[in-house]
Amino acid sequence: MAPDHADGPGAGRDRDAGGRPRQARPRDALGRPLPYGAAGVEPVPEIPLPPRDALAAAAGLLDDGRPFAAHEVLEARWKAAPATERDLWQGLAQICVALTHAARGNATGAQRLVERAAARLEAHSAGGGAAYGLDLGAVVSCARAGIAGEQAQRACLTALLRPPT
Repeated sequence: MAPDHADGPGAGRDRDAGGRPRQARPRDALGRPLPYGAAGVEPVPEIPLPPRDALAAAAGLLDDGRPFAAHEVLEARWKAAPATERDLWQGLAQICVALTHAARGNATGAQRLVERAAARLEAHSAGGGAAYGLDLGAVVSCARAGIAGEQAQRACLTALLRPPT
């Protein structure tokens, strides 16, 4: 995939064979774009994984210090999920984006996303939606525990996102 150099809206954007926008630039572990040709981290597939696989993959990526990639895995699941599960997956993805913001030094953005994520997860839990064995109250408490302790928070969330076997 290479940049599309056509004129008009979206000119210069990376596109796949079907013409849909796709990011071909390499990225660092926190999702920041790097120059074309630079060595970046391995991108995650944009294909939605089954729920438990998505949780396991996100937990593994958090273990590896890649909250942005964990967000991408959860975002793919959210976009493919039935309407009754979208708050769950979007909330989990937002927590990973909050960790990304914290790691990039954006404490304000991190805190705002944690609160939005918490509201989604609390609404999902109150509605009795599927949680795939996750303790959503513990996930919310962990996320609210403080973005300042990002390393400890990531370890907490990694443990909580691992689906029961």
